[in-house]
Amino acid sequence: MRRIGLARALSKQGYCSRSQAFGLIRSDRVSLNGGVRRDPETPVDLGKDRIEVDGQPLTIQKKLYLIMNKPRGVVTTAADEHDRKTVYDLLKPDLPWLAPVGRLDKASEGLLLFTNDSEWAARVLAPETHLDKTYHAQINCLGNQALIGKITAPLTTANGETLAVKQARILRHGQKNTWLEIVLDEGKNRQIRRLLAALGIDVLRLVRVAIGPLKLGELPKGTSRPLRVAEKASLDHAMTRTIPS
Repeated sequence: MRRIGLARALSKQGYCSRSQAFGLIRSDRVSLNGGVRRDPETPVDLGKDRIEVDGQPLTIQKKLYLIMNKPRGVVTTAADEHDRKTVYDLLKPDLPWLAPVGRLDKASEGLLLFTNDSEWAARVLAPETHLDKTYHAQINCLGNQALIGKITAPLTTANGETLAVKQARILRHGQKNTWLEIVLDEGKNRQIRRLLAALGIDVLRLVRVAIGPLKLGELPKGTSRPLRVAEKASLDHAMTRTIPS
């Protein structure tokens, strides 16, 4: 087995996040084969080496996969320096350590995945999987097909970055606003908001409703549940199918 750094080993085994692992190691709480290690990059062979945290052997955690309906106003982080409510405040306290798969910004809501399977999370986020991420966006104007044409045309920002969506369509109109469905097959920071802002459009609400074949459905806002076996299998199949051979 390829050797990996000690901090990554703790994360890979589902014990904690890599940043938390750095803190544990630098606090002299982690030993490798009986000796305390203070370097997070100390090489580890997970198949042979013995890792202990606070004198307790590191055990492989059962892999968990959760789906959450993240509410607006909650930040996707384990701890917030401004003492804002985080997604971890919404998880059950008896769960093992789980990491969000990607992020939704504070003002965005909807489907957010959590897992302690770091390799699976990396596959979900990898650009080469091209997993569609579907969003419903409420905008502050009445949309038409001309606007859809502008949204689906690649846009180059002032710093040379290209922002593009895979698909867009009008869902419904209000008196002064429109709900759009926008599909991305890449994940850039605040991509939809920045693209629409460049077109002079404000986003009133932004809800992620699907990742690949996995749909948010009727999951109540602020709650989470384990992925069903069929949901996990469908998502895995979609990732396998989209990775080039």
